[in-house]
Amino acid sequence: MISPSQISVVISTYNHLRPLELCLGGFRNQTTSPGEILVADDGSGPDTRALLERLLPSLPCAARHLWHEDKGFRKNIILNRALAEAKGEYLVLTDADCIPHPRFVEDHASLAEPGFWVQGRRCYLNQAASASLSPGERVPGFRLFLAGKMGGAAKGFRLPFPVLRRNAGQRGIIGCNMAAWKRDLLAINGWDEEYEGWGLGEDSDLGSRLYHLGRPRKFVYGRSILYHLYHPPLNRDHIPKSQSRLLETIQSRKVRCARGVDQYLSHQAGVGRDR
Repeated sequence: MISPSQISVVISTYNHLRPLELCLGGFRNQTTSPGEILVADDGSGPDTRALLERLLPSLPCAARHLWHEDKGFRKNIILNRALAEAKGEYLVLTDADCIPHPRFVEDHASLAEPGFWVQGRRCYLNQAASASLSPGERVPGFRLFLAGKMGGAAKGFRLPFPVLRRNAGQRGIIGCNMAAWKRDLLAINGWDEEYEGWGLGEDSDLGSRLYHLGRPRKFVYGRSILYHLYHPPLNRDHIPKSQSRLLETIQSRKVRCARGVDQYLSHQAGVGRDR
């Protein structure tokens, strides 16, 4: 367990205007605030900048917008820049298309444990439920039964006690609800920037290298809950290439990637500049 003030929340985004507003509304209404929020922006247009200039001052903690030019899917690069910039000892990672439960930060703070990283779950909302929400509104329990996937509703309820499994498996590794110590992420050199395009492999690669470092996962149900907003399926052209690269990481038991966060650590003064 750590103090919430030691947490840096990192929200990845790319032209997610309404989802980002809903996401930030959820962080504005937490039972306890993190030390800071970093919006890691993979090249969104000026509308996102205007939205953040309006909303970030209303958050109950320090908040910054980190941006780089749009040159295709380069999420791992902006996440590495956020890692280099983060002031907290512990990073909680999510995406702009996810709304946090009011006790999301509180739960992650209580689950933090040296030697482990944490994987929370997400409850999928269908298109109608996603469209009906307002910024800052708590997701009502009845809407959870509109979840877009079988069994999804159960992941949206906070239980009286967490259900934990400690393991080092591949099942369920997702980057939208993940938490790890900054020192561990630096030890594996952050995200592998060799991944190009959305392909379901970059988050599993990060988790696998944490395993290889000797950091098993705390896989949790009933705590650290997120509600995932509906969006159309993303392009999957890069999946075979990503899965091939992930397999190489798993088989080689690689800990550090070649192209990662270390290239930003020696000259942080010019990296991660607020837009």
